[in-house]
Amino acid sequence: MTAMTAMTLDGGGTALASGTEARAFLVLQIAGIEGSRVVDLPSGVDVTFGRSRGATISIDSEKVSRLHASIRRDGDTILVKDLESRNGTKVNGEKIEGPRKLVAGDEVVLGPVTAIVGATSALRRRVVVSDAGVGEARLAAELDRSVRYRRPLVAALVRCTEGQLEALAGSLRPMDTLAEDVGDDYLVVLPELDRAAAEAALAKVLPTAAARAFVLCPDEGTRAAAVIARLRTLLRGGHVEPVARLADGPIVVDPAMQRVYSMVTKIADSSMTVLILGETGVGKELVTEAVHRASSRRDEPFMKLNCAALAEQLLESELFGHERGAFTGADRKKLGFFEAASGGTLFLDEVGEMPAPLQAKLLRVLERKVITRVGGTAEIPVDVRVVAATHRDLEAEVREGRFRQDLLFRISGFTVFVPPLRDRPSEILPLAQRFAGQVPFSDDARAALLAYAWPGNVRELQNAITRALVLCEGTITAADLPDRLRDVSEHVRAIAETPTADVRGQLADIERAALVAALSAENDNQTRAARRLGLSRRALIYKMEKYGLKPPPSRADG
Repeated sequence: MTAMTAMTLDGGGTALASGTEARAFLVLQIAGIEGSRVVDLPSGVDVTFGRSRGATISIDSEKVSRLHASIRRDGDTILVKDLESRNGTKVNGEKIEGPRKLVAGDEVVLGPVTAIVGATSALRRRVVVSDAGVGEARLAAELDRSVRYRRPLVAALVRCTEGQLEALAGSLRPMDTLAEDVGDDYLVVLPELDRAAAEAALAKVLPTAAARAFVLCPDEGTRAAAVIARLRTLLRGGHVEPVARLADGPIVVDPAMQRVYSMVTKIADSSMTVLILGETGVGKELVTEAVHRASSRRDEPFMKLNCAALAEQLLESELFGHERGAFTGADRKKLGFFEAASGGTLFLDEVGEMPAPLQAKLLRVLERKVITRVGGTAEIPVDVRVVAATHRDLEAEVREGRFRQDLLFRISGFTVFVPPLRDRPSEILPLAQRFAGQVPFSDDARAALLAYAWPGNVRELQNAITRALVLCEGTITAADLPDRLRDVSEHVRAIAETPTADVRGQLADIERAALVAALSAENDNQTRAARRLGLSRRALIYKMEKYGLKPPPSRADG
């Protein structure tokens, strides 16, 4: 296990002890160890890091050299120097090649140790303002963390002068983010604070309430772009109001989706596994969350793991955990998702992508309710409700030998099919408005959204609205939407304006193009193409023959 010890720094009787000189210090954090410790930086003293017991900060880690780096302060100047270490030293993510000057807020990383430079106001602080793209990405990451670990999060938009900006930057914690928006407006992301604490903190720098707009980020369903759009509306409207939730559960308008969520209510409290089927992007994760919220496990952990995102060894470690030394880089014991979700629900997305060896291990866990960590021998009991999802035809995968039939039987205790967005058009505009927050749509934008077939389903719709929020100026118009949506809308308008004699032929062209696109997307698998189009397989074959897309049957000799 990595450990760290620090010698006492008394400054050798310098003016720091008397309080006549500004204080500088390091906040030390070590990976895998909770908490942090503060080490003073007296003027004229070298603070060294390394495995050696002679180092000021002794770090027992193979990633740290015997004498790895030093930090020295002389008056108002703080310098870090890498001492020809094996793995190098980074400042703000950049590997340094010589002495590097540090200012308050800089982050120095060496091995498992992160040292954040702090200073009292007598030392100059650097105003760190990220660009708008970095701010939105940081907000998206903090939203995900807030949902996953059920932690508070506040986003604020502030309007301030350059002098106020410097004061604001100096008042923020290392975990906070300050980013540009437009003009004199800045986005502030404040993890681990509720609204009252955030408002009190910002009021010290910006005493005028009209210069601050707050969103208390919701527990689920909110996107970073929608949060920022809402903040702009609040700030530029000249008033401030709290928003507890930007999303209040899934939108259920279409009768097919009403049947899905009716099924969810009925099966929620069963201990049986649930298999959710549907095309990519239809909202299978939202259905899973609804299963968890409606169950008696609602107050326990809800964990999500994408089985297609990781290589086999990493996926096994994520699922079941690993012991220290189980493989290269396993320098500490790690709990897997099954243990972390104990008592709650584990969502295995894209389970159809799971490698065959892991399918056997998953089946064993589902049947015996025990897991064994990678590199371990002990069996650990787990109490987890498993919900799996896939866009694949698992029965076809079984026939092809790519998925275990016994595992399919085991995970499909209840099977729920989520229809594609094109089969529930009444939900297109409500979903679009959900993603846009308070930003309205023009008539031509609404027409374009309804005319498009949405092969990427809800995820494609969300991406289109996110793009439009960046481009729009107060109202989302058709010009702000992706080109493919405008093209379809214009094609539909052209058909509507075409003489009746030509309409039938143009409709046939559109239908044939849809068939070709669906078959191409599903590698000519007729069953999956029919499902993508919302047709029966028999109807698909009929239309393929009608448009000359089905090759004639081969006539084998003899």
